[in-house]
Amino acid sequence: MVCFYIKGDIKKTAKILSSVKLMTLAESLGGVQTLIQAPAVMTHASVPPEKRKMLGIDDNLVRLSVGIVGSSDLLNDLKQALAQI
Repeated sequence: MVCFYIKGDIKKTAKILSSVKLMTLAESLGGVQTLIQAPAVMTHASVPPEKRKMLGIDDNLVRLSVGIVGSSDLLNDLKQALAQI
């Protein structure tokens, strides 16, 4: 599991989620595939915003559940997605 914050808002987060090619948008912890999600609008959407903020679950938080994709492939996919914002 890898989490990181991007510079930007929920629109930029959504752009990254829609721009990756090797990752699947999903709310699961995954298996062998690599999954990507934005907890603020997916797994923790029902949590009140002030509570999410207190927990560090901001709109610009991205979570990856890394599967068996090669690290260089994964990094290249993230780089090209980040270049979209």
